[in-house]
Amino acid sequence: MSQIAPDGEGDTPVDAPASGGREWLGSLLTIALVLGVVAAGWLVSGTRGVERALPTTAAAPMPADAPPPPPVEPVTLRALPPEEAVAINAAVPFSTRPNPAARAFRYAATPAELERAIDCLAAAGYYEAGDDAKGQRAVAQVVINRLRHPAFPKSICGVVFQGSERATGCQFTFTCDGAMGRTPSAAAWERARAVAKSALSGSVYRAVGYATHYHTNWVVPYWSASLDKIAAVDTHLFFRWTGWWGTPGAFRGQPAGGEPAIGQLALLSPAHGSATPTQLADAALGVGLVAASLERETAFLARFDPAVVAKASKLVARDGDIFIVLLDRQSPPDSFAAVALSLCGSREYCKVMGWTQAAMTPGRFPVPESLLRGMSFSYLRNRADSFAKPLWNCAEFKRADSGECMKARAQSVAPPSVAAVKEDASVSSASSIVAPPAPMEDKTEPAAR
Repeated sequence: MSQIAPDGEGDTPVDAPASGGREWLGSLLTIALVLGVVAAGWLVSGTRGVERALPTTAAAPMPADAPPPPPVEPVTLRALPPEEAVAINAAVPFSTRPNPAARAFRYAATPAELERAIDCLAAAGYYEAGDDAKGQRAVAQVVINRLRHPAFPKSICGVVFQGSERATGCQFTFTCDGAMGRTPSAAAWERARAVAKSALSGSVYRAVGYATHYHTNWVVPYWSASLDKIAAVDTHLFFRWTGWWGTPGAFRGQPAGGEPAIGQLALLSPAHGSATPTQLADAALGVGLVAASLERETAFLARFDPAVVAKASKLVARDGDIFIVLLDRQSPPDSFAAVALSLCGSREYCKVMGWTQAAMTPGRFPVPESLLRGMSFSYLRNRADSFAKPLWNCAEFKRADSGECMKARAQSVAPPSVAAVKEDASVSSASSIVAPPAPMEDKTEPAAR
């Protein structure tokens, strides 16, 4: 294995402080095919052995017999003690093929999209590498390499948050393991943003070449022996695809489709404050996270005037963690999500069902199927499954995102008579509520989570 000079030699300048002696505090980074893991570590210990990053080489065209781009898989690690993992990783040889530096990447986008991209890249750097410029540069280079490769999404935010809606499918595990409950200081966040800005303005971290995967040396992903190991930066190992898909010619992709607003960043980044109410509620509750953050929930509720939330609903019935509310049709529909969060508090499981017509609002459990068809809003949270989602009746409240709409219910029974509705609604004033034997099936919940 060839050697490279101490960190910084041959790298393009980065507008960020030097990292000497800091730790990477990141959560497990995990990338692609099962993507490795990054635990806290990255001790910067001076000169370390890595494969030399050579000058950029000419990109060869894709051969006619090249296979399709490799698939991107969720994370899978071998169950090994750290000392055994270190020995196994050490036995995997470095590639003897050249490790050329990636071409400079300059992001051309609207100001709003650029700000979103910067903050997504800064979040990846900070949560994966901590307040360490060297580590953040390496993370940023891997993210940009992925954007350019056909196997990955075509936006910075899409790459960073790929799979974050699933607790076991995220590519960078800080997006789904609760790490974002730890908020960086203002100074640390600005340093991470400076590194991200530099990377999106043409700065290249040459040492990792065209790496699309990496992991710390005390874990062993199942993919590690199937890719080319090309560099070691402190305690982390970097990999690229084998064959043509790991050569410069495969990295020709450009951003497409714009940078999405990420709900998980809305409380940290003004550029992501335009995320939909569903995304904001998901961020507040830690949807897709192993542990939700009450601090984030409080911050989400703070976006609404308490008087607006109080006016938006009236509690009609409750059974344990299930609530029936009468919603004010004149209140902003987005405030219904805040109502749900207020009622659910810190409960692990919670369901809120809302109606805007008093005559159609059930006053007891179980709720008749005939009245469910008139439901205006629902919210279901089950943190055991890392699931939380508000839904609106889009025939009543138009939503920009169809994913926020309830599924239409089939007309399986005749509508209730006015007398039956009045009789059912009158129960809301009774002191006793008939409870269901078990939590009802929420038919507005997606079939697959």
